[in-house]
Amino acid sequence: MIPHRLSRDLLLALALMALIAVVYLRFPTFATPASLLGVFNDTSILIILALGQMAVVLTRCIDLSMASNLALVGMCTAMLNASLPELPVPVLVIIALVLGALLGSINGLLVWKLDIPPIVVTLGTLTIFRGIIFLISDGQWVNAHEMSPAFKALPRLEVMGLPVLSWLAITSIACLYVLLTRTPMGRAFYAVGGNPDAAVYTGINVGRTRFNAFVLSGALSGISGYLWVSRYAVAYVDIAAGFELDVVAACVIGGISIAGGMGTVAGAVLGALFLGVIKNALPVVNISPFWQQAISGSAIIIAVIFNARSERRPGRIILKQAEQT
Repeated sequence: MIPHRLSRDLLLALALMALIAVVYLRFPTFATPASLLGVFNDTSILIILALGQMAVVLTRCIDLSMASNLALVGMCTAMLNASLPELPVPVLVIIALVLGALLGSINGLLVWKLDIPPIVVTLGTLTIFRGIIFLISDGQWVNAHEMSPAFKALPRLEVMGLPVLSWLAITSIACLYVLLTRTPMGRAFYAVGGNPDAAVYTGINVGRTRFNAFVLSGALSGISGYLWVSRYAVAYVDIAAGFELDVVAACVIGGISIAGGMGTVAGAVLGALFLGVIKNALPVVNISPFWQQAISGSAIIIAVIFNARSERRPGRIILKQAEQT
């Protein structure tokens, strides 16, 4: 018998293949290996962010500031590169990771120490981070000609036939899989999301665990900030505006339970790829951008309904019946 989460991921994988097959009937070139690798590369940043969001959602929290974190770190690295073009790119990557993690730790501390609801905290920091971008840049852009060639080249650099951007997404997938399935921290994420009260009795610090999840999501947002501005060779105040909704949508479509404690790395990746295929395929078949948004929204609603139904486990039903008697 196939485990429930595995069957959920398998179903999503089949839906993804069916979507590709439908587009293939109209435009066969879309399903070529080169084209599909291009879709994966285009979706790489969304995959990285979805993995960070997954870690937070597993602990019964949510991070709506990821896109703003990305934008702030992206602007900082772009401005730093423009001022000090001789600074090695690996140093900028480390700065992006550290700065992103620091921004994520602000969310984690507010949730942990002040016990403020995560949605309130991250809505606030979402706005604060955007405001800081405007203050440090004075509303100005950092354009391609101000960035060093090495700064712009890293995401496009090919290694064994794949761009570095794709390899970073693959590395993130592998690292998060190991973290969630092979380490005490990963098991703590699931335990806190599944039952915070029971987690306390097993010696898990719920607040610290959620703090760690926010730091992880912040670090992944930070590296995504560098990748975004270097790939598109531009940095401005409204980078990735609204992208946090795509990140949450990828997790929901991938079967990550908003109630916490349930979800897989494969599900998050498949959810991001599903959105990526939609965004890449629908323009190919000449579907209006308005219909694209409607289709994406419909996919999210269907995923939420499916998740809600699948989470009605027999144990919960028995408890509910016991309360009624």
